[in-house]
Amino acid sequence: MGAAIIFLVDNVIGLAIFAIIASAVLSWLVAFNILNIRNPIAYQIVRVLEAVTSPLLRPIQRLLPNLGGVDLSPIVAFLLLKTIQIAVDKSLAPVLIGWLG
Repeated sequence: MGAAIIFLVDNVIGLAIFAIIASAVLSWLVAFNILNIRNPIAYQIVRVLEAVTSPLLRPIQRLLPNLGGVDLSPIVAFLLLKTIQIAVDKSLAPVLIGWLG
């Protein structure tokens, strides 16, 4: 049971990291006019990624100072999520697996 919980938490964090990276890359492609969001499929992909990553990035964006057009919130979110993932894998996993079996 404990291994399943650790597996689930680890994969959810991994998917969140993937979504943040994909959203950042797509925003750059849109900004440099490489990806046209007038295409309905591209527009849907960008909107879904924004909807998924927005709850993670908005609190960080409120805390960070305004740097003009540079958004550092994906980098900060990536670092925070990786830190949580490592902490869960190294510290919480042995305790939880030992406790729940």
